[in-house]
Amino acid sequence: MDEAQRDLRTFPKSWGAEFVRDGQARFRLWAPQVDRVTLRLAGKDADMGATEDGWFELMAEGVEPGQPYQFILADGLAVPDPASRAQAGDVHGPSLVIDPTAYGWRNAAWVGRPWQEAVIYELHVGTFTRRGTFVAAAERLEYLSRLGVTAVELMPVGQFAGTRGWGYDGVLPYAPHNAYGTPDDLKQLIDEAHGLGMMILLDVVYNHFGPDGNYLSSYAKDFFDPGRQTPWGNAIAYERGPVRNFFIENALYWLDEFNLDGLRLDAIDQIRDPSEPHLLVELAQRVRREFPERHLHLTTEDNRNITGLHVRSNQVSALYTAEWNDDFHNAAHVLLTGEVEGYYEDFARDPLGLLARCLAEGFAYQGEPSVHAHNKARGEPSRHLPTTAFINFLQNHDQIGNRALGERLSVLAPDQALEALTAVLLLSPQVPLMFMGEEWGETRPFNFFTDFSGELGDAVREGRRREFGGFAGFASQDKSDTVPDPNALTTFDESKIDWVKLQADEHRRLFQFSSHLLALRTEQVIPMLDDRAPTPAIIVAAKDGRLAIDWQLSAGLLQLRANLSGERQLMPPFEGKVIFDTHASEQGASQGPNRSFAPWRAVSAVRA
Repeated sequence: MDEAQRDLRTFPKSWGAEFVRDGQARFRLWAPQVDRVTLRLAGKDADMGATEDGWFELMAEGVEPGQPYQFILADGLAVPDPASRAQAGDVHGPSLVIDPTAYGWRNAAWVGRPWQEAVIYELHVGTFTRRGTFVAAAERLEYLSRLGVTAVELMPVGQFAGTRGWGYDGVLPYAPHNAYGTPDDLKQLIDEAHGLGMMILLDVVYNHFGPDGNYLSSYAKDFFDPGRQTPWGNAIAYERGPVRNFFIENALYWLDEFNLDGLRLDAIDQIRDPSEPHLLVELAQRVRREFPERHLHLTTEDNRNITGLHVRSNQVSALYTAEWNDDFHNAAHVLLTGEVEGYYEDFARDPLGLLARCLAEGFAYQGEPSVHAHNKARGEPSRHLPTTAFINFLQNHDQIGNRALGERLSVLAPDQALEALTAVLLLSPQVPLMFMGEEWGETRPFNFFTDFSGELGDAVREGRRREFGGFAGFASQDKSDTVPDPNALTTFDESKIDWVKLQADEHRRLFQFSSHLLALRTEQVIPMLDDRAPTPAIIVAAKDGRLAIDWQLSAGLLQLRANLSGERQLMPPFEGKVIFDTHASEQGASQGPNRSFAPWRAVSAVRA
């Protein structure tokens, strides 16, 4: 292949198989706990040479794309490449040599979009369409563009055990899950999205490996920290150079080789690193340094409500772009459903006030004691960040799928209430996220599903049922038996969204409602946003169902007035021009010092 072509969307990793030139490839594995490793390539074995610091390496000739290979340990155990670009079958079998330059990019010049333009649509590839593939998802991109989506966020696609799962139990984080398609199929999805002006973000998991198919401990026990466990398995020793590079290079690989627009780092509170700089800091610094010309966005999930990674420096995003804001969801969920069990107990006392604080200042908890966390302080001040540093949502994969029955808000909350909160979400200056099907009021569940068998399958099934034993609705054995079996194929199939619903009048109306709100966001709200500086905001009212907030944005004043209660309320005045009203027929009477708002009415106004 031509050397200039090789440089196009190809990231040279220090782990795994890399073409050096036509027919020649280098294979590398870090295996400090063994003294011999053999490469089995296309059925032929060759000893790998031991180099410094536990590395084994072999330069092989006559290598062709698509050839299977495995590493054979001294005891005869055949293991996949932990940095495999693709698998021939499941996570236990051979990896495949991949030529990263084979895909011909049609939109290679794409450099992304500014973050303030982000409208995120989270989807799970396996349940987004009936076929559950990258190619099938690509066929729906024009629909998402019509909806008003500017950023599609894929749940993790690194290969995991079995064919179905959420992706957070992955064990081969460089290999697109082959039940969804090939690496080139994923590139096609990304390429076509760019052709429509949409970003593609990818959820990545750097805090643990799944329980089935992770062979690292067989040859690299030093990859893990024996003194610590995460909620999902062995903790990782990020302070070791090869381990550190494994994850930093993974981020760079996805952004470079697949031309992705950003990454969402899962549960970073479990990425504990004694090094200086911290792994998360070094990763972000490398991304900013390697791709200075592109709009690349790194977002985080972190239940600690910390802000240090998201502070803007010299009026630009220095490290991480935004944080998923669970506080917004939790407050809104309590308002919509009245549920106060589990982590919702922190929002039981004043859900409206905490929702208002999220909208005005970022986090609801900024150092106050959390009842759910046994009265430990949670969070730190966040008002110094711009509104775009927070990703707000009413639903996402966790908040639906971590329910025992996977119910969506469309079956838990009154229609008028949900529409009012949807208007608040989509017309506020924070970055909004919607979960697949939310835009049309999908009622099918999004269950927790896996594809484990044997003892592991039994443990996952029983653990899932025990998880809800403390909830009032599932305390008895009879009730706990209603929790879907995560390993049953029906649990997965029930989670596939039903596109036929769009033919029904009510679901079509909800799609048009969502699409109209996003069009207004594009026309009226986004031009007023500034991703570089904090946004002065005033909570005018947050009591008795009355929510009133004024944001002084870079290009003018944005005002929200909403009655989030079932009783008619008198609302504070506002001076802007109304751009949206859930009760448009009342708009003519909406001005004046003592406006009377019907239940669940939301109004947005702007003043230049």
